[in-house]
Amino acid sequence: MSGHIATTEDFEKLDIRVGRVIDVQPFAEGRYSTHILMIDFSSEPGTKTSLAKQAPYYAGPEIVVSPVLAVVNFLPGHIANHRSKVSTLGVPDENGNVILLRPDREAPLGGKLY
Repeated sequence: MSGHIATTEDFEKLDIRVGRVIDVQPFAEGRYSTHILMIDFSSEPGTKTSLAKQAPYYAGPEIVVSPVLAVVNFLPGHIANHRSKVSTLGVPDENGNVILLRPDREAPLGGKLY
């Protein structure tokens, strides 16, 4: 185990929701982030931007309409002239490439992880 010990209360502070990728654009200025994702979380919290590392598995178009999980209550981050309002979640493969975290069945947009 690494880092600090987290409590249930710490976990409950995270607002992780299901969203659907509705647009993907390349992000050449990003050092670690490779794409700008527009993600629809339904009426609450709405449509949000995520600057995310998608390469090499996700070039863009194939993840449009794909469900993803994202933290929606982090403070917005800035990279170049873009603002990331949510943090799309993924895990590394054996080479450190991102594998997106997604529900394995249809889930309502905006559905909160618990």
